[in-house]
Formats: sequence, C-alpha cells, structure tokens
Amino acid sequence: MIALVLAAGALGAVIRFFVARLLPAPWAVLAVNAVGSLVGGVLIGATSGDLQLILLTGFCGGLTTFSSFTVETVQLVLAGRTQKALLNVGLNLVLGIGAAALGYALTQL
Repeated sequence: MIALVLAAGALGAVIRFFVARLLPAPWAVLAVNAVGSLVGGVLIGATSGDLQLILLTGFCGGLTTFSSFTVETVQLVLAGRTQKALLNVGLNLVLGIGAAALGYALTQL
C-alpha cells in the first residue's frame, strides 16, 4: 500500500513539475490545484476504499500545491501586489471547490 501511494505521489509530482515549467506562477499552481480538485471529485464519486486512498493521498497529494499556493500569495503581498494576491486566493478557492463538485457530479450521471 505504501509503495502504491509513493508511486502515485511521484506521478502527481512529476506532472506538477512539467506544468510549472509550462506556465508562469501563479497560473501553474492554479492549474494543478483546479485539476487536482477535479480529479479528487471524480475519485470520491467513482472509487472507494484503498484505491481512493491511494489516488487521493498519493496522486492528488503529489499534484496539488497548497504550500506553493500560500507561499506565492505571501510573496505577492510582500511585493505590493495585494490585488493579485487576493485574486489568486479567490480563484484557487472558487475553481478548486467548483472543480471538485463538477468532478463528483460527472460520476453521478
């Protein structure tokens, strides 16, 4: 079980790495957080038990970036870009929660 969580987490982290190379901050963090939330919503609607635990804890945990999100938000504030920091927080919350709800809803069709 631990090896599967590690493998799933490594895959999520590698995908996050490539997204960070493709998109500038804070867009890369927003993208992986929204996609990870969508995937998480699908997982809670379509899986259960060990598979759900492995994919939510491993893959989604490796893919999403709450610590990066918070650090980038503080950096924006420190740079005097408070409006962008607030937009960053709002978009991450709205898109993340919306994506998770959409992912779940898609499994209920």
